[in-house]
Amino acid sequence: MQIRIATRADVPAVLTLLADDQISRDRGFGLDEAVVPEAVDAAVWAAFEAIDADDGNELIVAVDGAEVIGTCQLTFIPGLSRNGALRMLIEAVRIDSGRRGQGLGGELIRWTIDRARERGCAIVQLTTDKRRTDAHRFYATLGFEASHEGMKLLL
Repeated sequence: MQIRIATRADVPAVLTLLADDQISRDRGFGLDEAVVPEAVDAAVWAAFEAIDADDGNELIVAVDGAEVIGTCQLTFIPGLSRNGALRMLIEAVRIDSGRRGQGLGGELIRWTIDRARERGCAIVQLTTDKRRTDAHRFYATLGFEASHEGMKLLL
């Protein structure tokens, strides 16, 4: 498996990975992959362009040959707390459902932690839906601690 920053050509495969998830489908994402409303399509491409142009964001893909089998997004956040420490936020972690259980997720997360060190981060943080109990156990095996209660406000 090779891990790298995604290109525009990787976006359709990343969207497929994001849609291959019941929680995402419950939110209305990926219900009908054959029909993507134009406004959604435009928003997705605009989001990719913004991520790609921003040094503080990286869309990551894990590939096996030509196949994208994993993804996540990294955001590097400067802050005044913790003596000005830079932190990295990991979001939207997915491994192809047919490839789970092979250690690929651990390899991807360890790569992101190394990436955080390369960028000078003092903290790596992530959020995971409360319903993802398997993910909670997985992240704990990699050294993450459930130290905070997250909250969201949908606008």
